[in-house]
Amino acid sequence: MDGVTADTDRIAVARARLQEVRVDLLAELGEEIEAPGQMTYGSQAAAASHVFAQQRDLALREQAERRLHAVDHALARLAAGTYPICETCGAAIPPERQELVPWATTCVACGSHAH
Repeated sequence: MDGVTADTDRIAVARARLQEVRVDLLAELGEEIEAPGQMTYGSQAAAASHVFAQQRDLALREQAERRLHAVDHALARLAAGTYPICETCGAAIPPERQELVPWATTCVACGSHAH
């Protein structure tokens, strides 16, 4: 397999994976977060537990929204022909990183400096 074919295949796999992740995230974001019900006497512990679960669900939703934005950005980069190039240094993002984190915009070295 020549380099161009390998790159084309890798891009097709990345696009399919990103679209799959996007569908999953949209489904996750479509789920309702249940509001706390009316509190009755003696239900403070249950209410506190419910509020904790609600806060956890809101945090997970926020994380899913950030990931959806990253996936959409990666798909736009695919369409523009700038995927899988590191946005920081311009080096190729290794296939292993693309497979693990298909929405990655940086190579491993630049990604580790961002944290």
